[in-house]
Amino acid sequence: MSEEWEPKIIMFCCNWCSYGGSDTAGVARFQQPPTTRIIRVMCSGRVDPTFVLDAFLEGADGVLVTGCHIGDCHYINGNEKTKVRYEFLKRVVEEFGIEPERLKLEWISASEGDKFASFVKQATEDIKKLGPSPLKPEVVE
Repeated sequence: MSEEWEPKIIMFCCNWCSYGGSDTAGVARFQQPPTTRIIRVMCSGRVDPTFVLDAFLEGADGVLVTGCHIGDCHYINGNEKTKVRYEFLKRVVEEFGIEPERLKLEWISASEGDKFASFVKQATEDIKKLGPSPLKPEVVE
C-alpha cells in the first residue's frame, strides 16, 4: 500500500491574531490537514526574508505567513511591512526556481478559526498540486 505524499509547510503566525486564529480553529475542532509546522512570531513584520528562504532550503514544500488584518497590527504597521516583503519575496523565490504559489500571505484575526482552517486546507491542496519543492534536499522526507 502506497502512502499519499503530504507536503511539509512552515507557517509563521503572529502572536496576537493568527496564532489566536489557530487556537480558535483547534478549540472549535475545525478539521485541517496535519501538514503545517507553526512558528509563532510576535508580529508578521518580524518574519525576516531569510527565515522564508531558509525554510525552503531546509526542505519546506511551502511557506505561509499570517498576521493581523491591515489596520489591526499590535505594532502599528508591522503587517504593512510584511506585505511589502511578501511582494519582494515572491520575486526572489521565483528567481531561485521555486513556484511563487508556494509562498502565501493571509490576514487572520484571533476570532477567525474557520478562516485559519480553510486557509491551511486550501494552501495544502495548492501545494500538493505543485508536488515536492524543487529545492528539497534529498535527505529530507
